[in-house]
Amino acid sequence: MSRRHSAEKREINPDPKFGDLIVSKFMNNVMEDGKKSVAESIVYGAFDLIESKTRQDPLAIFHQALENVAPQIEVRSRRVGGATYQVPVEVRTERRQALAIRWLLSATRGRNEKTMTERLSAELLDASNNRGNAVKKREDTHRMAEANRAFSHYRW
Repeated sequence: MSRRHSAEKREINPDPKFGDLIVSKFMNNVMEDGKKSVAESIVYGAFDLIESKTRQDPLAIFHQALENVAPQIEVRSRRVGGATYQVPVEVRTERRQALAIRWLLSATRGRNEKTMTERLSAELLDASNNRGNAVKKREDTHRMAEANRAFSHYRW
């Protein structure tokens, strides 16, 4: 990490179908080996599946799922003297979004459905209803922070 100045943020274009920046970021995280069109077909296919299952706006369900997965608080390691403490700290909004996207995708890839489109739609539906592995990950993070609340005075 550079000590002189922080790296500048890259400009991200909104996705072509919905015009949403967060969907575009999500798509970039789904993408592997630079295959953007494959990632697009996976995400839009999952949105179509969600719409056919629930008869609701898939974009609203996607945003609700992200909101349910995003952590409010997390633990960071802090070395004091010879001991390392897990200190609970609040999560910045950009990091909240990045963690939510990352956790959703790791939970999606760990599912048992046949295609990635089906996995993604099922995980998004679960997350929007406060179920699933991604929400469990958020709960575990919050529980860890709650357990280490005694060390919060080491916050920097």
